[in-house]
Amino acid sequence: MIYLQLFCEFFKIGLFAVGGGMATLPFLYDLADKTHWFTSTQLADMIAVSESTPGPIGVNMGTYVGFTTGGVLGGIVASIGLVTPSVIIIIIIAYFLKSFRENKYVQSVFYGLRPASTALIAAAGSTVFMITLFQMDLFKKTGVITDLFNWKSLALGVAIFILSNNVKSTKNLHPVVFIAGSAIVGIIFGFAGV
Repeated sequence: MIYLQLFCEFFKIGLFAVGGGMATLPFLYDLADKTHWFTSTQLADMIAVSESTPGPIGVNMGTYVGFTTGGVLGGIVASIGLVTPSVIIIIIIAYFLKSFRENKYVQSVFYGLRPASTALIAAAGSTVFMITLFQMDLFKKTGVITDLFNWKSLALGVAIFILSNNVKSTKNLHPVVFIAGSAIVGIIFGFAGV
């Protein structure tokens, strides 16, 4: 039963998450609240792993959730559920492409999807920003202002900003170098779960 539920949930996410992998994040937060398969802290870890591994972020996150929920088969089922709507839509579009290519209504729909996907990505980015740099749960418990900030993540963010923008020898490095470096620092200093 869990595999059918995984497929259905990720099918819905794949159907409505227009704009790429980061656009799946609001749906994944909703899924976490609804099913309790994972927490928002675990989702932040999933984002870090998905960003650090090769492949589309959305599929990586689907695989990660599926694996943590239902093992290897769960990861496969969730990934298939996530990509199935896209495959179906691509097959339909390819079949009718010639007749729809110049249709002004189709062009208008795709033009209208741009702000929606931008908003989904912006919402995901702000959520990741809040989870990464702020410790709201700890602050609510203690009420101490210094507990509001995740100091290790803030220091890492400042260091990456300085290295990628102000240090001549690292300024032109590919972003993958900074992602890999951040993953290594996170493993060494135990950023997981903070």
